[in-house]
Amino acid sequence: MEFEISARAAQWLTRLEAFSERYLLPHNAAWQRCAVRGVQPDFIDDLKSLARGEGLWNLCLPLLADGDPGTRLSNLDYAPLAEAMGRLPWTAEVFNCNAPDSGNMDLLQRNATMAQREQWLVPLLEGRIRSAFAMSEPDVASSDPTNLQTSVRRQGDELVINGRKWFITGAAHPQCQLLVVMCRNDESSDSARPHGAHSMVLVPLPCEGVQVLRNIPIMQHTALDGHCEILLRDVRVPASNLLGAWGEGFAMAQSRLGPGRVHHCMRTIGQCELALELACDRALERRAFGKPLSDQSNVQDWIAMSRLEIDQARLLVLRVAWMLDTGAPGQALRPAVAAIKVVAGRLQTQIMDRAIQIFGAMGLSPDTPLAWLWTWGRALRLMDGPDEVHLRTVARDELARAKKRGGASAAYFTTPEQLDAPVRIR
Repeated sequence: MEFEISARAAQWLTRLEAFSERYLLPHNAAWQRCAVRGVQPDFIDDLKSLARGEGLWNLCLPLLADGDPGTRLSNLDYAPLAEAMGRLPWTAEVFNCNAPDSGNMDLLQRNATMAQREQWLVPLLEGRIRSAFAMSEPDVASSDPTNLQTSVRRQGDELVINGRKWFITGAAHPQCQLLVVMCRNDESSDSARPHGAHSMVLVPLPCEGVQVLRNIPIMQHTALDGHCEILLRDVRVPASNLLGAWGEGFAMAQSRLGPGRVHHCMRTIGQCELALELACDRALERRAFGKPLSDQSNVQDWIAMSRLEIDQARLLVLRVAWMLDTGAPGQALRPAVAAIKVVAGRLQTQIMDRAIQIFGAMGLSPDTPLAWLWTWGRALRLMDGPDEVHLRTVARDELARAKKRGGASAAYFTTPEQLDAPVRIR
């Protein structure tokens, strides 16, 4: 078992960290200033051109075809790069590795027709457009995707969509030109197959009938790219805009989630590493009750627990990346992916909470990244499904294995009857 990152990953990580130190960190204050004003920074495209010129482009896509721009790093090799990007959350776009585009590009790579590839995948790979993935809905518990009600019906050579979506990331970006919409098939024959009753449709933006109603703040924070509520009223697109097969939407969505969750979790770990660094520096320079905070035993406990939890989470996520690369069966992959989703969100809120305590009132202010990173960690416990859904997945897997054992653990009991029984060699 090898715990060092590969030589290839180390090379790309060194290049990415040098680029970030030279170009991205100096732009961070300017980006934050734009975010406060609610305007898109005018320097992102220049930074993207610089990154692509240095080969730091599409780092997160192992399935790139010959001729597509990018590095074809494996999930495991990309993981430490995602961690490094997490330290400045806005910078993933600079490398064309930002969600939801990364997941949508993976989805199109796996399922797009040649025409769809030319129209949507190529400009996404080039970084010329942005996209959004529309799944969650306000009127149903979207944590159970079989509840989704936005409908699609086939009418001649068109698909007609009606419904409402919300918390759709990226839909407020001015370059968002593609909406991947998860729809319920408006055909009663599909009702007997709850996981075969949905399809994905590619909706160009702007499009008649599509209305972005609002950019929803998350715990009073409004994202530049948006977490939007969208109304779809009699939206008509060509039948050729169906992505994949009719009724295969749920299966395609599941295939999209694994790599995306590794990316999110590794960026979270990068943010937690930054928070721990900030907390340690603050503890060393801040004094209270006659000595540095770093000499207080409870502060030392917080720092130590943060280090242990970050390292544990990283190993768990890297294991999932390795499973994705080695083609682990879905039965093994599902609970593992669910586990890292729970661990990462809880890790981020815990690490940020400790760091905020060490900083005191400053930790609540916008003067450090801690308050926003805590907010994002809290949001992660609901986005892509609440903790409870993922815990249920893990529990069901554990209980299924217990059923297969058939109570074999009873051999470890030491009841009076077992103590009196003669030794039996199996």
